[in-house]
Order: sequence, then C-alpha cells, then structure tokens
Amino acid sequence: MSHQIEFHGVKKVFGEGADAVHAFGPVDLTIHQGEFVSLLGPSGCGKSTLMLMTSGLLEPTEGQVVIGGKPVNGPQTDVGIMFQDNTLVPWRTVRGNIELQLEMRGLSTAEYSERVDQMLAAVHMEEFSDRHPYELSGGMQQRAAFCQAMVHTPGTMLLDEPLGKLDAMTRERIRSDLQTLWMQQRPTVIFVTHSIEEAFQLSTKVAVITPRPGCIERIIDVDLPFPRDFEVKSSPEFSAHVREAQEIFRSYGVI
Repeated sequence: MSHQIEFHGVKKVFGEGADAVHAFGPVDLTIHQGEFVSLLGPSGCGKSTLMLMTSGLLEPTEGQVVIGGKPVNGPQTDVGIMFQDNTLVPWRTVRGNIELQLEMRGLSTAEYSERVDQMLAAVHMEEFSDRHPYELSGGMQQRAAFCQAMVHTPGTMLLDEPLGKLDAMTRERIRSDLQTLWMQQRPTVIFVTHSIEEAFQLSTKVAVITPRPGCIERIIDVDLPFPRDFEVKSSPEFSAHVREAQEIFRSYGVI
C-alpha cells in the first residue's frame, strides 16, 4: 500500500457566523512515501489541526485528505500517532505498554517479541523494559511511547510536538533516537514542531506555516546527509536553512 499523503484544498473553520474562527488553510500539499516532513510554525497556527484532520479524528470544513489514494473519511488504523502527552498506562511495564499496541490490533505478541527487542535497543531502553512508567524520566517515557507507536511498522507516522515538554538535552537525545528509527523503517512522517532547528535536523522537507489562519508560506527541501549529527548541524548549509525560516517568521512579526 502506498503511504503518500495528499491535501487538496484542506481548510478548517471552527464555529459559525460571527463566532467562526478560521483556523487553517486552504492548503494543497503532497507528501511522498518515505518523506519526513515537518510542519513548522508558531503556536496557534493550526499545525495540530492539520494533524488531526490527517488522522481522521477531525473533519475538514472544506477539501479532502487522501492517504494511499484513499480519502480519509474517519479514524485511520494503519498509522502511528504520538502527541505531546504519551499514552502509556501506569499499570503496565514498558514492554507491556508496547505490546498493548499489538494486542489492540489483534497481533501476536510472541511473533513480535524480537521486533520489540529491536525497538527497545534502538532507543537504548533494553535495561528498562520491565520498569513501569512512573519509574522513568519524562524522556524515557517518550522513548517508550515512540516504540509503542512504531512497533506495528506503520507506513505513516503522525507526530504532534512529541518533544515539546522535554528539556533541551533530553530533546536532543530523543531527536537522535527518532532519526534512527525513521532511517531504519522509512515511514512517511508528518512532524509538528515550533522549533526551527528541530525541523531542519529531522526532515527531508519543511513546510513553513504562517500565523493563523495557517497556510503554507514555503516548502524548503533539506538536502543534507543523514544522520544529522553535530557536524551536519554545524555546517553552513544547515545554518542557511535556519536563517531562511527565521527570516520568514521575522517578516510576520513572529520573532
């Protein structure tokens, strides 16, 4: 199945009449299979609204979202979704939480045992598989949540500011883990963020979103090698991408 994502004239308005709030769009955008695309914009610009419409949890006011050639008309099952607040349950261990994703889909946990081991190793959590969420730091919880979201090898990943509540050093560590997981599996990823550096570190393309109502001001292709380690982030090319986005936001008075 193709995991190309298309947005055709997608627009969202909340409310009606004088109380109506134009939150997002209209937007036309195609995200090709295997791309990692960041939606980069200020708070309140509608990034998360677009994410919810992509997942089928929110219906567009106008336009259509298409995944793999099929219109999105309800909640999508062949996707991995992750929000700022993880969905780990406190009474299960890390491994148990990851297996919960499999159980909910009717998949055999025994058949996926090696897969779970591989996921835990990729995010350096092998030693914590038997711990409960309350025994872990916030960063460790997010690593476990990434494994939970990706263990069934979804072709599409929707990540809504999953690193937003973490401190700077933990964010950097998990960015690296996320990059590793994406390089191993190459799902189609939409990543919502308001961090300029984060967007360019992780993405093959960055869609720069205007203040509300959010529209795409520019699509920036990020032709830099992976993994994007400190050396790549210190390069003139990386700095040029960051400055380009900063200039766009400066023109809107955002920064």
